[in-house]
Amino acid sequence: MLVLDLGCGKKKREGAIGVDYSDRHNADVIHDLNLFPYPFNSDTVDEIYLDNVLEHLNHPMQVMEEVHRISKLGSIVKVIVPYFRSVYAFIDPTHSTFFTVDSFAYYDPNHIICQRYDYTAARFNVEKIVFNETLPNSWFKGMLVNFANKYPHRYETYLSHLFPLDDITYYLRKV
Repeated sequence: MLVLDLGCGKKKREGAIGVDYSDRHNADVIHDLNLFPYPFNSDTVDEIYLDNVLEHLNHPMQVMEEVHRISKLGSIVKVIVPYFRSVYAFIDPTHSTFFTVDSFAYYDPNHIICQRYDYTAARFNVEKIVFNETLPNSWFKGMLVNFANKYPHRYETYLSHLFPLDDITYYLRKV
């Protein structure tokens, strides 16, 4: 099973091949993710992780097209990014893209946004969206996270501007 950790930095996932632009990190493959194509064959990767990297890259749609190219049909892609309302989204001057609940709807053929705009041929089903999946939460934030994970659109529309959460994780499956 081939697992890639794109933009692994110094925290490469165990069992994954780490890809990063810097040889100062734990990367197995040195490659700038802003340069296409990636050094992997088409339809060969079983799982791909992009953990707090996509918001740094110049062309996220091209990145997702490249992820689509190298992943096998049915592959899982896990994308973790700062939530657009979080202070962490804007505190880092290298962040160039911001993400909402529907940011990956453009790739999901079952979503009206994808059907209406059809910006790319890359297709992923959005299987799950999770707020603050790996972050510690206080009792209040924990209740908010539970609500947001159960009703993500309601949270984003009515509460996120008052009580912003920190990150959002998308579980995608290549179709």
